[in-house]
Amino acid sequence: MFSIKKNSNTPLVKSQERFDTLIGRQTEIQGTLRVVQSVRIDGKVIGNIEASKENAITVVIGLEGEVQGDVIASRVIVAGKVAGNIDAHERVELMASALVQGDVKYGSIAVEHGARLMGLLLQVDASKPQVRQDQAQTAITKAKATGKS
Repeated sequence: MFSIKKNSNTPLVKSQERFDTLIGRQTEIQGTLRVVQSVRIDGKVIGNIEASKENAITVVIGLEGEVQGDVIASRVIVAGKVAGNIDAHERVELMASALVQGDVKYGSIAVEHGARLMGLLLQVDASKPQVRQDQAQTAITKAKATGKS
């Protein structure tokens, strides 16, 4: 009766993020994209996206955005497609329209109903980066050995 109807394109949490870099719908980039500021991808990136670990950087893959490669950043928000692994030591958000084909390592996660993930979800402790990688690799190896990947 008093609930607010949520639009399926509304983010889980309204972002205060400012995006100085925008990859437009008609743009295709091939190769590794190294970012030092937050970026929004509405086009296509064929290659990895790597964010500086010194800064709290957000990578957003918009509704029509597509990444064929790994995404490494503090925060990753996916509304489009990712064919690769996601490593977000702070937070991952998967919108209802998201399609992720790869493993997701995260500090915290939010998943909207309808988001699709074909891979493993691995929660990691951001305060221990080396332990985090070792634990994630061990979990992946165990899952593949038991045929659960």
